[in-house]
Amino acid sequence: MIAESKTASEVLIEKEDQYGAHNYHPMPVVLDRGEGVFVWDVEGTRYYDFLSSYSAVNQGHCHPDIIQALTEQAKKLTLTSRAFYNSQLGGYEEYITKLFGFDKVLPMNSGVEAVETAMKLSRKWAYKVKGIEENQAVIIFATGNFHGRTLSVVSASTDPDSKAGFGPYMPGMKVVEYNNIEALRAAVRDKNVAAFIVEPIQGEAGVVVPDDNYLKDALAVCKENQVLFIADEIQTGIARTGKMICCDHYDVKPDVLLLGKALSGGVIPVSAVLANDEVMLTIQPGEHGSTFGGNPLACVVAQEALEVVKREKLSENAEALGAFFRAEIEKLMEETEWITLVRGKGLLNAIVINCPEDSSLAWDICVKFKEHGLLAKPTHGNKIRLAPPLVITKEQILECVAIIRKTILSL
Repeated sequence: MIAESKTASEVLIEKEDQYGAHNYHPMPVVLDRGEGVFVWDVEGTRYYDFLSSYSAVNQGHCHPDIIQALTEQAKKLTLTSRAFYNSQLGGYEEYITKLFGFDKVLPMNSGVEAVETAMKLSRKWAYKVKGIEENQAVIIFATGNFHGRTLSVVSASTDPDSKAGFGPYMPGMKVVEYNNIEALRAAVRDKNVAAFIVEPIQGEAGVVVPDDNYLKDALAVCKENQVLFIADEIQTGIARTGKMICCDHYDVKPDVLLLGKALSGGVIPVSAVLANDEVMLTIQPGEHGSTFGGNPLACVVAQEALEVVKREKLSENAEALGAFFRAEIEKLMEETEWITLVRGKGLLNAIVINCPEDSSLAWDICVKFKEHGLLAKPTHGNKIRLAPPLVITKEQILECVAIIRKTILSL
């Protein structure tokens, strides 16, 4: 009997399983190229991308203007390290600080590096400006948070998958209930609290949107108690929720703003920590840095990625099409009991499937989505995040809603 030959996808999946660490559980699809809202697998099958690389490709896959900026700079100079000045950093720093309204930017690479930087910055500020006794600073986080997976960040996590088995944990962390202003108010009475770090919308927790007054009240509580309000907009920023940053929905100006993911349009790792002089200048030479942070290639790519967002009015597109998408899903909810809730802002949305959190149903639904030409992935068991690139059109939204409807009604 002749053994059945394997597909290219099967061969590549087996290689990853054999030679790679098992720290991810991907959907069974092997992607080979992307353009705009679409990706293609190695067999040439086309899919709508409704994960957007966790909102890193808001501008669409391989946006030609960003790729052109990348390739032109890559031919000229990619890295000098911060041991020297480079011709692109100053202009980028001026551009991004003026765009978001801060005095200074500290450029980093990954999102979690930005979070780690903010934690160090807030501690240094606490000792030099607030006058907290050395080694006593406390940073407050929210339940359900996801800020990355470094040891110090998972020390503040409430997700057992991220945290369990990695102790001992970093001291000086405190966790309060998300969207509970009284819990925050009680916590900041501790004179050693330096900062409150919060996601305006909790993406990994299942696109959890707080009450309309939560962020504004939280900022006020922090101001009253000389505590830094740090907004982690790594996933919610760069137009994803219908504003350039999600805090803009609530008229909130954080003391420290963290950006990443779509800051480079998904081309290379670029992140940024923005703050005013009182906070940022507490860090002095030698106290923090990165070999790749602020490299000329990253500066050029990030500036063009932000220009694309402005030029193509991606905030406005996300705002309008997000509302349209949720309205279409609400119509679907009238036909089925399988979806109990749709929530989100702009084009950061999630549906809650009517099943236990430990059920495999949401995963099975996403596998069916794939078979019908749409890629998504569950988060926290029974929730499916639906977040396409912001260049998507109304007609494409309708095609995707049809795929979702066909899949859900076939259950």
